[in-house]
Amino acid sequence: MHDLAFFRSNFDRVAERLLTRGPLPGLERFRELDRTRRTAISEAEQLKARVNQESAEIGKLRRQGEDTTARQEQVRSMKEQIAGLDEQVKKLDSEFQELLAGFPNLPHESVPVGKDAEDNVEVRRVGQPRQFDFEPKAHWDLGPELGILDLERAAKISGARFALYWGLGAKLERALINFMLDVHTREHGYTEVLPPFMVNSDSLFGTGQLPKFKEDLFRCEGRDLWLIPTAEVPVTNIYRGETLEPGDLPIRLCAYTPCFRSEAGSYGRDVRGIIRQHQFQKVELVKFTRPEQSYDELERLTADAEDILRRLGLPYRTVVLSTGDMGFGSAKTYDIEVWLPGQNGYKEISSCSNYEAFQARRAGIRLQSGKKTEYAHTLNGSGLAIGRTWVAIVENCQQKDGSVIVPEALRPYLNEEVIRPRT
Repeated sequence: MHDLAFFRSNFDRVAERLLTRGPLPGLERFRELDRTRRTAISEAEQLKARVNQESAEIGKLRRQGEDTTARQEQVRSMKEQIAGLDEQVKKLDSEFQELLAGFPNLPHESVPVGKDAEDNVEVRRVGQPRQFDFEPKAHWDLGPELGILDLERAAKISGARFALYWGLGAKLERALINFMLDVHTREHGYTEVLPPFMVNSDSLFGTGQLPKFKEDLFRCEGRDLWLIPTAEVPVTNIYRGETLEPGDLPIRLCAYTPCFRSEAGSYGRDVRGIIRQHQFQKVELVKFTRPEQSYDELERLTADAEDILRRLGLPYRTVVLSTGDMGFGSAKTYDIEVWLPGQNGYKEISSCSNYEAFQARRAGIRLQSGKKTEYAHTLNGSGLAIGRTWVAIVENCQQKDGSVIVPEALRPYLNEEVIRPRT
């Protein structure tokens, strides 16, 4: 959320930057409300000055024995007007806060201006897509042939966009979770946490999913509990309503959780396979930093996520998202996209974002700065999405005979070197 006073006093500059993200009709409503509010405040202040003046004059006249009934009635009338104007300002302030809650974050100055994903800018590419001497298959064919993925039975159990893993398919998923957590905690300096998988509405407001993205979430009927769309939500809210000490920052946390998303806005994208699921697993990286260190920490967070792909030998590229393609709360985002030969293209496997003070202001996560407090900066990114990493391994490491070579980094976790087709 934005700082209301800053938004008002810098409206034209803020609006110009926000509009690089796309049309925002609420901006004109904000301007209209601001004019109405300023007028109401001005009228109330003028009336209060008149009340003070009249009250002093009434006191003087009463000491002189004069009748002040009419003037007292006039003062009462002005006080009623003032109360009405104060109530109007209170209601306007409430609407201001609702509008602010729906405005996305300001893009950082280094973010390329653009309309959509076509305007994203590649910053690096690591590894070369493998040249196959046979036609590579997509994971939705390979998985069933290997006997490690069953989408038909998953659909019978739960419906579309769910997966059932068998044998080494399930074990590969578990191996990836343990591998990522071990790397991030032992080598990248993160502390592992295991948060709740359900959260309340305040938590989702704090990280920006509510109220704007309600349709993307699953709610427990009759209770203020929602299934988490990402570990970002419970982990960021660990410090909701708290004041952090500068000496404790940066705080670097990582968590494995399942994630639940309705995919309300996917409109038929990635309908085959397990790229876009209602339930999937992810290892998430979350940071709390001082404002002056947050962009250095964004680079480090992105590098930590990339390191997982490097260790697995998977080719990828990293792009910085344009203003028109960024998420609601982000000030700057890097997307890491892994190469999927079965689909002949790169697919996002991690988004690493700096939210600056946007989430912290919504969640009340403050930082003690001398005698004053300011808002901490929050960052998060996938380190990585487990299902998509599973897909990348199966598709990139497939062999002509239908088997899949297990990356060396995973062999201690899987206790297998090859996943072979079922006979």
